[in-house]
Amino acid sequence: MRLPIVFAALTALFWGMYGPVIGLARSAEGGNAFKPYLLIGVAYLIWAILGGAIGMKATGAPFEFSGPGVKWGFIGGSLGAFGALTLTLAMFSFPTGMKPRPDIVMPIVFGGAVCITALTNLVVIRSQGGHADVNPMLWVGMIGMAICIVIVAANTPHAGPHKKPAAPIESPTSDVTSKAESDGSAK
Repeated sequence: MRLPIVFAALTALFWGMYGPVIGLARSAEGGNAFKPYLLIGVAYLIWAILGGAIGMKATGAPFEFSGPGVKWGFIGGSLGAFGALTLTLAMFSFPTGMKPRPDIVMPIVFGGAVCITALTNLVVIRSQGGHADVNPMLWVGMIGMAICIVIVAANTPHAGPHKKPAAPIESPTSDVTSKAESDGSAK
């Protein structure tokens, strides 16, 4: 059971850093949110193909796909891509003059994703004719998650704007000393 927890923690680490790093990319590109989004797509493509191929090889899976596997894999990938797009739009759509706020957006995204996963699983189970006993604590947890999202978003520290280094202040005596050293009169 340890390995799934390690991978889940790594996912939280990577995705938790995702919003702030995309903010850095956007700043580096003059505030344009869609240049980093294009590179997100390139990165997803490269890592998904490499990771998938390595995983298939390691598990001995044949390079053959079923129709439903292709359909659901494409839908899942599209949902991930749409999520990356709407995350980019969330960061891009702050009012004019206001900088993107990953400290507000990311708790909503990831706290909300946990709740959506639970609801989606209920819908899938029921659509397949199954029955899921829903513990009332699920609803308590979702309300708690909403409260936690607000608390985390309200209390997350964020970096201020980068300040230019102050110009060195030269005193009149240092100016005289440096001139004397340059013409060779100081000994």
